[in-house]
Amino acid sequence: MAKISTKVAARITTQLKRYQSVLAGLLKRDVSEADTVTVINDMLTDICGYDKYLHITSQYAIRGTYVDLAVKIDDDIRFIIEVKAIGIDLKDAHVKQAIDYAHSQ
Repeated sequence: MAKISTKVAARITTQLKRYQSVLAGLLKRDVSEADTVTVINDMLTDICGYDKYLHITSQYAIRGTYVDLAVKIDDDIRFIIEVKAIGIDLKDAHVKQAIDYAHSQ
């Protein structure tokens, strides 16, 4: 298993604690998918250390449709994220949508 530096571990721990209250507030307010995407984008930056202007792409096109977020490093898509509003229950159709995006990519 890969080792992470003390600095990175501290950033992850601090930011995860911070986002617990942020996410609880979003859930309580029952925010939209768009607002949830914004927070996930911020989490990728603050927790994972990605540069939101260099590494994260919103509405990434995949065969005529769009996935909510894609993380690109050196023009290589590392992973894609399909976001749903924080308050909804995920359904099999949502899983199929994510699988179809991954398969098409």
